[in-house]
Formats: sequence, structure tokens, C-alpha cells
Amino acid sequence: MHFLDQAKIFIKSGDGGPGAVSFRREKYIEYGGPDGGNGGKGGDVVFEAVGGLNTLIDFRYTQHFKARRGTPGAGRDRTGAGGDDLVIPVPVGTQILADDEERSLLADLTKEGERVAFLRGGDGGRGNASYKSSTNRAPRQHGPGWPGEEMWVWLRLKLLADAGLVGLPNAGKSTFINAVTNAQAKVGAYAFTTTRPQLGVVSHKGREFVIADIPGLIEGAADGAGIGDRFLGHIERCRVLLHLVDANDADVATSYRVVRDELEAYGAGLTDKPVVVALNKVDTLDDELIAALSAELAAESGRPVMALSGASGAGVAAVLDTLLEAIGHPEPAGDGSEDAGGDWSPI
Repeated sequence: MHFLDQAKIFIKSGDGGPGAVSFRREKYIEYGGPDGGNGGKGGDVVFEAVGGLNTLIDFRYTQHFKARRGTPGAGRDRTGAGGDDLVIPVPVGTQILADDEERSLLADLTKEGERVAFLRGGDGGRGNASYKSSTNRAPRQHGPGWPGEEMWVWLRLKLLADAGLVGLPNAGKSTFINAVTNAQAKVGAYAFTTTRPQLGVVSHKGREFVIADIPGLIEGAADGAGIGDRFLGHIERCRVLLHLVDANDADVATSYRVVRDELEAYGAGLTDKPVVVALNKVDTLDDELIAALSAELAAESGRPVMALSGASGAGVAAVLDTLLEAIGHPEPAGDGSEDAGGDWSPI
């Protein structure tokens, strides 16, 4: 399945059905009169966050979505049926943005099953029975029904994960996520092996959490260098970041600083998140060199540095322990504290 995290679509709610013009014409009824019913309401446009989706690829091939219009009214004061609502399924974590220069946020679907009635269908038109009055005993006017609403919107997907992997290209992020999950990310001995975000579920010490791997960042990514920084949106919701630095880099401190500068240039509070700094690929070094590089990286980052090897598994368990501690325990369900963001988890 191809990955797509942005799509522009056109949505329109249903028009209201027209009212009816009708008169009673039954035998032996001395006085007939108008009996045209009102038209039915048009269908709403509803977005629903569903599980099992992690891409917007379906919206590449279908860009126009229109709800059904209301049914016209009928004689004998029969109101037309309302049009069916159009329910558009989207992945959990989808944002709906206005099609303007600011791309202002209109809705954010962060929970499975969450629904938002985005555009309301038009009301049905009045039948001629509703126009009857003491001075207008046989009205022939009727309402055509109110038009539905329509607009272009952008859909933007931000994957939901507890932990996010960041680092330079070829820092071993894909190897790490393959070692701790069943993600089966592509691994290669060249830069930008990862071209799209990867999600994986980690099971460790009886707990599970979701980890996200994004394509590597290089200097100037905020200005579009390399793959750019468009995929950083997928770690905006993460509770903690795992910053991997390749122990074989010529200067591990510079490697760390390049990525941190790009996170700072992107903004969105990424540099304010808790960070676990890890020196990766230590299976290729001796203990003395590992200690020296760790000290150099700790001096640059101002944080303790963990040594690991995604390929051999050395130090991986300790890193997962630290991530679990940073993520914390999920809030018990049904306690009413929906806004308690401190203990949120997508699991």
C-alpha cells in the first residue's frame, strides 16, 4: 500500500428536497384544499476516524464527495425522506484544514470512532399546504429546498505514536525499529533508505507502545534539502523522541547538533519533548572508544547517552526501559479526564 499523508478533496452536503404542490381530489370530499408536503433534508457530510488505516492514498483517486439530496415532498401532506449522510472514513490522526493560505485547522480526529458532522445538509422546501392561510385558500407556491454547503478542504495525516525515531540518514533507525517491532522497514547501506514513515508496536515487559520511524534529516531539511521536513508532523504527537546517532560518524556531536537544529527550525514544540539520546552501532567499536564517543555526545546534548546496537541487540532492552519510563502509564479508561494529556497513549 502506498503512503500518502496529504490530500485535497471537495465535499458537498446534500440539497434539500423541494416541497410539493398538491390538492386533495378524493371523491365525496366536498372541500379539498392543498395537501403538498415538505421536502426532505439533505444529507450531512461526516468524517469518521476508523482503525486499520494509516494512509490517505484512497483520496488520490477520489477527490469529490457529495451527500445525497432530500426526497421531494408528496401529496397527502407527506414529507420527503431525508438524504443519507455521507460518512467519509479517514485514518486516526487526520486533520481537516481549510483551503486558504493559513491552512487553518478545522477539525482533528485523534480517537478511533470519533465523528464530526462537517457540513450540514440543506433543509427541505415547504409544500403548498404550509402556505395555506385565511386569505390564501389554494396556494400554489412551494419552496425549492435549501442548497447544501460545499468547500474544498485539505486532509493531513499525523500518525499517532508514543515514541518517535529521529536522526541523520543511515543512523540505524530502520534496523532499530525492525529489532523491536514487526515493522519490516527497508534497510540498506545508503542514505534515505526510509522514504516514508513507518509504525511499529513494541511489546516490552508486559506493556505495548507505538513507535514511529521517519525519513532521516540532513542539514537544510527545513528548507527542503533531502526529503525535507514534511514528515516531522508525524512525530508532533509523540510523548518522547529517541535520537539515534551513528557511532561511525566522523563527529558524533555535529551529527547530533544538525538534527536538533532542524527540529528547532521546524518548531511545533519538538525540541521541548523529552529526548533519549543513544549512540547506535556500538557493536563495531571497542569499550574505550564507546566511552569516549558517549562522553563527547553527552557534552554536546547535555543528556546522558545510552549505547546500543540495533543489529546485535546490545543495549536495546535498556533503551526500551527508558522509553517506557518517559511514556508513562496510560490513563485508565472512563475516568472522565479526556484532557489529561500527560498520560495519553494511542494503545
